[in-house]
Amino acid sequence: MVTAKELIDRDSTRAYLFRLIGEVGIELLSKFPEGGEFSDEDLAEKTEINLNSVRHTLYTLYGKKLAEYRRIKNSETGWLTYLWKLKPGNIYGTISEEMLEILETLEARAKYEEMNDFYICPVCGVRYTFDEALGCNFSCGNCDEKMDHFDNELIAEALRKRVDLLKENLNIAS
Repeated sequence: MVTAKELIDRDSTRAYLFRLIGEVGIELLSKFPEGGEFSDEDLAEKTEINLNSVRHTLYTLYGKKLAEYRRIKNSETGWLTYLWKLKPGNIYGTISEEMLEILETLEARAKYEEMNDFYICPVCGVRYTFDEALGCNFSCGNCDEKMDHFDNELIAEALRKRVDLLKENLNIAS
């Protein structure tokens, strides 16, 4: 089983977590007590991290399936308490899901680049598809300058390479 400490000790998962929860979130993970469930108030007290920061981090981790909570209700006051625990073992599945979403986006963008012919304004750099350029008589909609043909082969090739690399990392056949 993977621990929170192991996640923040590995460069790759630490970088992902830093992007997700920032330095304060990393600090919370590093101070998160081992095992058991803890209320956000307990975590704020034990870690000496602001309660709002603790809550923000926990909800962010929950959204990525890296934390879960159990809700209990005080029968006398009716107050709800959320008891949190980390699920660090879910990180690889979470990262894989995000990589698949990125792959879909890159594939769609690569297809768009391959399926269209482009024109660009030499003055303001706005890029138009052939249909858009034709619709405005190949004159820029911003500055009225005559458009030039834009060779997007470098963009399409870079996208294809990123798609292939991502597929390779995900062990998906091309």
